[in-house]
Amino acid sequence: MPATVAVLGLGTMGTGIAHTLATAGYEVMGVDPAPEARDRTGDAIPVVDLDHAVRRCATLILSLPGSPQVEDVLLGPGGLLASATEHRLVVDTSTCDPLSTTKVAESLTSRGHSYVDAPVSGGAQGAANGTLTAFVGGHDDAVAEADDVLGVIARHVTRVGGPGAGHLAKLVNNMLCATHLQIAGEVLRLGQAAGVDAGRLVDAVNTASGRSAVTEVNLPRWVLSQSFDSGFTLGLMARDVALTADIAHALGVETPLAEDVARAWQETRDRLGAAEDFNRMAQP
Repeated sequence: MPATVAVLGLGTMGTGIAHTLATAGYEVMGVDPAPEARDRTGDAIPVVDLDHAVRRCATLILSLPGSPQVEDVLLGPGGLLASATEHRLVVDTSTCDPLSTTKVAESLTSRGHSYVDAPVSGGAQGAANGTLTAFVGGHDDAVAEADDVLGVIARHVTRVGGPGAGHLAKLVNNMLCATHLQIAGEVLRLGQAAGVDAGRLVDAVNTASGRSAVTEVNLPRWVLSQSFDSGFTLGLMARDVALTADIAHALGVETPLAEDVARAWQETRDRLGAAEDFNRMAQP
């Protein structure tokens, strides 16, 4: 029988992950201070406080806004380390600063716990269907321990390296996606000014070397259809690209294009609103 699992953070992604685990036979508990969390999870996922989850559950899956929240629930007062519990497996699916992640992993490992950074891609639908992509970082024994639970929530699991490598890979992925989406928007506006049909232009690109996941998926599904309902916001993407540029600066790596992209996303977020769908970056 699978172990009892706690999902910390019951937003769209965390709720989907919790239900996927419950469907697979895990006993799942949720942790989230928001009053509406109980409504999202229903009767199938009891919502408990952090202390109860840490004491009761062998595996903690994090789906939190970022590194400050992760550090708080793991290293802070009332968190995992403060509870003095025996060995726990922590699988962090949040999008975090990899420099913070290495610190968290070291702190947990030194106290007998296992920590794996496994940020995910695939949106709300992927979380609900167990078809996410996971970018995995961690020590060999921790990654092996997390194999079963990751195999339930993700269809594609890629080991990138040691602690922090998964979080770096997720940020790199989002920076590439953001850059592709930004230039795709410029291309669509160029085509519009020249009187070329946007759908036919995208079809042409998708037969040649200029194609990408953005031109093959995002443009037809959310931009050309004008649905803009991917479930991922402008504010979140702007945050991720800014964090990627900051990490590059902290590591002494020159990334002038990444810095330009980060500025463009901040400006677009401020102009259109953080809650808008991130695909609006490419709207004609």
